[in-house]
Amino acid sequence: MGFLSPWFLAGLAALALPVYIHLLRQHRAQPKPFSSLMFFERRLQSSVRRRRLRYLLLFALRALLVALLALAFANPYIKKPAAAAGAESRLTVIAVDDSFSMRVSGRLEKAKSEAQAVIAGLPPGALAQVVSFGSAVKVLTQPVADRAELEAAVAAIEPSDSRTSYAELARALRALGASAKRPLDVHLISDMQRSGLPASFAELELPEGARMKAHPVAAKRVENWAVESVSAPHRVYDPSKVRVQAVLAGFGTPASRRRASLVVNGRVIESREVEIPASGRAAVEFSRLELPHGWGRAEVRLEPSDALPEDDRYRIAVERLEPRRLLFVEEAGRERAALYFKTALEAASGAAFGIDTASPGQLGNVALGRYAAVVLSDAGSLPEGFVKELREYVRSGGGLLIAAATAAAARAALPVAEGRVTAVRYASREAERFLSAGAVDTAHPVLARVNRLEGVKFFQTAVLEMKGGRVLARLADQSPLLVEQTLGAGRILVFASALDNISNDFPLRASFVPFVEQAANYLAGLSEAPSAYVVDTFYELRGTSDPVSTMEVFDPERRRVLSLAESAKARNIQLASQGFYEIRRANGRVDLAAVNADRRESDLDPLPADAVSLWQNTGQGAVSGGAQAGSVRWSLWWYVMLGVALASLAESVVSARYLGKEKLS
Repeated sequence: MGFLSPWFLAGLAALALPVYIHLLRQHRAQPKPFSSLMFFERRLQSSVRRRRLRYLLLFALRALLVALLALAFANPYIKKPAAAAGAESRLTVIAVDDSFSMRVSGRLEKAKSEAQAVIAGLPPGALAQVVSFGSAVKVLTQPVADRAELEAAVAAIEPSDSRTSYAELARALRALGASAKRPLDVHLISDMQRSGLPASFAELELPEGARMKAHPVAAKRVENWAVESVSAPHRVYDPSKVRVQAVLAGFGTPASRRRASLVVNGRVIESREVEIPASGRAAVEFSRLELPHGWGRAEVRLEPSDALPEDDRYRIAVERLEPRRLLFVEEAGRERAALYFKTALEAASGAAFGIDTASPGQLGNVALGRYAAVVLSDAGSLPEGFVKELREYVRSGGGLLIAAATAAAARAALPVAEGRVTAVRYASREAERFLSAGAVDTAHPVLARVNRLEGVKFFQTAVLEMKGGRVLARLADQSPLLVEQTLGAGRILVFASALDNISNDFPLRASFVPFVEQAANYLAGLSEAPSAYVVDTFYELRGTSDPVSTMEVFDPERRRVLSLAESAKARNIQLASQGFYEIRRANGRVDLAAVNADRRESDLDPLPADAVSLWQNTGQGAVSGGAQAGSVRWSLWWYVMLGVALASLAESVVSARYLGKEKLS
């Protein structure tokens, strides 16, 4: 017998409680009044007779109750040999690997043949269950004895593009063992890929009493070359400035020379010969990306093909757009801020934005609908009609950046934003007095790459009094530096200084470029999407604040991914296969997502035999000496609790009887 929580056996020390009650508390002194103790003398009387145990049956019941409670907390169990119950009491689980690496040289067909042979060898009436696994486990049948159903489930297994995860398989086997309430005989049919091992070997633990037999379908390591990764922008505005970089890798391969090609919409744009070292990596760069307007289905292709041709292509989705226009408004004769802002955008965004500058007097005929965002750089008095049009522009989804300094203080109230400038603070450059940034919300996309604005000196700052909104950055004196507000579907950013190098030295700092780039992208609604995804990752369809609208999603086989109900509610989808996913939105916008298999699957190195043996032994438990392997635990907790209930009932009856006798006496 064993105990799951043996430290609770320390509770047996409570057995002293019944002894104390029955032996030390049984004598009660009964005081009697007496007029005088003058004629009494002191003497000693033996208490041995009085310290004898009385009511032995009641004492035994109370001691038994305490001992049973301690045993119940210790959770006792006994081990019963699993094999003693017979083969019919075990459940056979046939686990077939359908991961991406099983596409090599007919491995999956060989695995299915092995599974059919296991089914044919089952004894009559034996229960069996078929599962397939990659990054997740798919239960294909319930525990059944029908061989035809088992064989049909095996025949229906198709190769997937997911990676191998033996940890997920072990977790599923533990769940199956717990639900079946019987030991498992596991037949693992796989290429036993080393890259499928988890970081911790403890995650591979099999359920108690489980026996696992491995059926490897790959005898040795297979040479394989692959396009491991590709670096390319998701959006392109000027193809002449775009470079596509790829990493080519060899796994268990000799040094070789191979051809890498950049293909866009089925047309080869550029090819290069690359020397790949033995079991190493090589980088290649393509200087041309000829792409028409709209979406381009591009890929880097490696030739000649090898044992796993599916990883010789790496897909990317690239969209060519016209540069977005920004309206930059500042006072006439003060073009310094516009120059810094434009230079920062050109240095960072790859010509994603173009800037149109205007003074407040030139805003009469400006059509705001053609601009992705508007920047008010310490602008003074604005035309009333423009302010009304700007408010509706933001309310309908536009973006607005307000840089408030000396001119904004003269106007006091901020245009469109809910707030005002109460004062402007000045610091002398000669005396080297300035304010620096304090708390900065680096989790916000606008401030994620500004290095907490370290080293930036602010000589002129506006004191903001905002109604609502979120403070993204503060100065060292805790006054707001950058505040975000929302108006309808649009966003407003208020910066408590100017964008030139007079009110501060921000434009001269390295953090100014990422600030301008991220602010422009954020206000224009351009999120940083990757050019490629990995199988089994998730693609975000809509944000939490996006309006409800229907959309259609098609997988690489042109099958609908979402049902009618899901098309209006789903916020993300799991990308289950490699290829191009197409997302069609209600406003006519079409997005493209390129998906590739996890390149850890490209390393076809099998598990060593000793690792497989260690894994098999995790289901046997701690077996010592001549103990029989494959034993299972049989909990005695319910039986102990039944004894507790019976002992409690008997103690109540006996104690009531004894107490009644004492009262009568």
